[in-house]
Amino acid sequence: MNIIKFLDDFTTSNILDGKSSRRDIFGTFGDLGKKAAIAAVPFGLAALSSKKAYAQSMDADPVGALQLALTLEYLEDEFYDLALQSGVLPTGRPETVYMQISKHEQAHVDFLIAGLEGAGVTPVEKPTFDFTAGGAFDPFNENGAGQDTAYAQLLALAQAFEDTGVRAYKGQAGNLLGSPFLTAALQIHSVEARHASEIRRLRGLKGWITNNERGTGMPDATQPVYNGEENVTHGGVDVTTLGNGEAFTMEASTEAYDEPLSGDDAVAIASLFIVEE
Repeated sequence: MNIIKFLDDFTTSNILDGKSSRRDIFGTFGDLGKKAAIAAVPFGLAALSSKKAYAQSMDADPVGALQLALTLEYLEDEFYDLALQSGVLPTGRPETVYMQISKHEQAHVDFLIAGLEGAGVTPVEKPTFDFTAGGAFDPFNENGAGQDTAYAQLLALAQAFEDTGVRAYKGQAGNLLGSPFLTAALQIHSVEARHASEIRRLRGLKGWITNNERGTGMPDATQPVYNGEENVTHGGVDVTTLGNGEAFTMEASTEAYDEPLSGDDAVAIASLFIVEE
């Protein structure tokens, strides 16, 4: 299956439109029925068994959201694994941080696969990744970019991937409402946010995003990860008008709220590093 085509079928707009392609792709899921599949989830969250919960789950497509999440977790898992094998990472804290994040990403992959299989769904296959993005980067110093350059790119890509993950999980939350998957996704989402902050600290940056700034040394290609983060209207309120003093400046206000990332944008970002087959 073409992974780009698969991901496109599960962008936010397509999920909300309810296109029949979802049913074609998940023939097995359709045969089981959403109610039966969600009831089979082995996350220990089956307590959500009321008629109301099931009725809510019929209005969304949690499977599409989880397949998109799994693809992003595949990307992160392989990236950190290759980083640790590359010899680019300095010993000490950088290597220790990458080792720990690598363990988390592998756990996330296993967790999502178990949940999808438990729901009677075949997890999307792991794509073939190209972390050079067609030669634009050399994060593992395979083409002689130099140790310092490779390490800088290694950090920049890690930041972009983690920030994408945080926003993508938030963007898919609406598609998980009323399903047992929501709690599981939120458990991963908060850890991805910790990863993002830790990588930023390694780069000597603040642990949060200001406006839509990608940060010093981030390639132009990563800007879509941060577009929209400058929003200051939440719940119909301009949050820069709240309170008094410097605490509610434009910069502080954008830092205080993270924005969701649509499925379309998450797919576009991931596709930069996926080899079409």
